[in-house]
Amino acid sequence: MNPRKHADDQGEESSAQMDVLCTSHASQAESQTAGIIAQALRARHDLVLGLATGRTMKRVYAHLVRLHQQDGLDFSRCRTFNLDEYIGLPSGHPGSYRRYMDEHLFRHINIQAGRSHVPDGMAQDVARECQRYETLIQEAGGIGLQLLGLGMTGHIGFNEPGSPLDSRTHEVQLTELTRHENAGPFGGEASAVPARAITMGLGTILEARRCLLLVTGVGKASVLARVVEGPVSPMIPGSVLQRHSDCQVVADRAASRDLGMGSLDRPGNS
Repeated sequence: MNPRKHADDQGEESSAQMDVLCTSHASQAESQTAGIIAQALRARHDLVLGLATGRTMKRVYAHLVRLHQQDGLDFSRCRTFNLDEYIGLPSGHPGSYRRYMDEHLFRHINIQAGRSHVPDGMAQDVARECQRYETLIQEAGGIGLQLLGLGMTGHIGFNEPGSPLDSRTHEVQLTELTRHENAGPFGGEASAVPARAITMGLGTILEARRCLLLVTGVGKASVLARVVEGPVSPMIPGSVLQRHSDCQVVADRAASRDLGMGSLDRPGNS
């Protein structure tokens, strides 16, 4: 895969194929991502949004909160579905993704109660909860725009290496690398991060009408290159996005440095 690159109106770079938008700094990538979401929501007020978590997403959500509070971005008719949740964590736990979403987005916007969905990590029957979540997504008409981050193992959602490319919402055993990567809300102790989670499957994600992958930082450069340009493989779960007809990648300069696009014509470069 050899994406074709061009400059956009702001001097930032984008490429065809997986539509990679490269920005100079992480802050630009985050604001661009929020702007794409806001534009989609303004175009369709009843948009079904798939949402992600993580350190980078906090700043995306901060931008969306500002757009709501200052510019009137309306969330009242949209519905949201988060990618994943830890098994065994109550919604009020500091590491719970329900709490994350409440603290960083939902409490600060006008989304209606009952229209934001996160898998129930406390469900007694995990398999039934996974099926319930799939059904909710289908009844909502499917995901219109799915926001994604990228893990160090190449995972999207919690789909770890080896996940079937056509998988539905399911229970997953997390790798030690993923637990280490997510240890911040658990006092920095990887051993305190739950070992199991519920995640939308790769097949579920691919059914979204549009996907938006945000990646920042040099630590993700190698895995991003494998996702965008390597072969589609269950060992790099994010590579399945190559099969999506409308997937946009937003990456900063550091994260995009290993992409094999030839000479980069960035602003200020000769």
